[in-house]
Amino acid sequence: MPERVYIFDTTLRDGEQSPGCSMTVPEKIKMAAKLIETGVDILEAGFPIASEGDAEAVAAVSREFPWANVAALARANKADVDEAARALKQARRPRIHTFLATSDIHLQYKLKKTRQQVLEEACAAVALARSYVDDVEFSAEDATRTDPDYLEQVCRAVVAAGARTVNLPDTVGYTVPEEYAAMIGRMAGALGDSAVVSVHCHDDLGMATANSLAALHAGARQIECTINGIGERAGNAALEEVVMAMNTRRDRLPFETRIATEHLFSASQLLSSIISFGPQPNKAIVGENAFAHEAGIHQDGYLKERTTYEIIEPRTVGVPETRLVLGKHSGRHALARRCEDLGIPLTRQELDVLYTRFTALADRKKGVRNDEIAALAREVIGQLKASGAAAD
Repeated sequence: MPERVYIFDTTLRDGEQSPGCSMTVPEKIKMAAKLIETGVDILEAGFPIASEGDAEAVAAVSREFPWANVAALARANKADVDEAARALKQARRPRIHTFLATSDIHLQYKLKKTRQQVLEEACAAVALARSYVDDVEFSAEDATRTDPDYLEQVCRAVVAAGARTVNLPDTVGYTVPEEYAAMIGRMAGALGDSAVVSVHCHDDLGMATANSLAALHAGARQIECTINGIGERAGNAALEEVVMAMNTRRDRLPFETRIATEHLFSASQLLSSIISFGPQPNKAIVGENAFAHEAGIHQDGYLKERTTYEIIEPRTVGVPETRLVLGKHSGRHALARRCEDLGIPLTRQELDVLYTRFTALADRKKGVRNDEIAALAREVIGQLKASGAAAD
């Protein structure tokens, strides 16, 4: 049986922290409803100490969706943890997610604290959070640049203090899959069954999804991610990417989630309508071009057998259908199919003439619209009929 992986969605927290992604409380509630419908296991609704709006968002999500596992972020100090607990007061399944940096670079330049001070503060925050809720997660910020011996010491200590999940984030997107897997493997081995090991990868080097998936083989069982991969700087691991990688490559990734994948595209679209931008057109799974084909060789293969050029059935992720984009790289097969779909069947001669005129037009444009194709096809048919009649 595939092993269960928990999806911790932080679209409403880490995702919202990126420029252009701020959300109002009603917008967060709307997005939260979609995320819950999509099947995320844990919904991080905000960072209550950051603002009144964030505190209200966490409280509102807790009220609106009492059955959901709602998380609130808190730095490892009393004020933050107390505020997170207040915001989660009406949640039936609350999680306090507390964090503290552990890398020497953060300790020296940002915190100006010793390793022992950080260890003690992390444990105190976890213990305080545990006095409020049963479900506590601790994140060792900048774990991938932390001394492994010290990181293991912190992991063991916070679990002893009451943490049920230990998150080992690649906060600045620094690590690579093999290195990350080795680190995760060591910490998972040290903790055994005493806690769930979680990963939270940023995409600064473009490896957030790869690092997250590599960690699964090493023992991680929770992935923290966001819709469309939004988040600080270059973003987070994209929820749709990690989930569909597991769904599509079960032979290499024998894990399962409870995500209803048919909601992925609509979740992406909803988020795009709420924030100030959408994913780039070539974004995996949910981008405008993810299921679009323009090259003639690809279109011909696709029309003969979909799996020649598509590894995912579009409807699996909620995309209505594949798009055959007609441009200068397209072939006769796709052009003929498009004309049929437009109600204009063509003879071989008509197609040959139309194709020559179509490619000439496409050379001058970024793409050719359906109305332009239809008009061109009717013009060719009319001219050929007229020339035929004249010959008679």
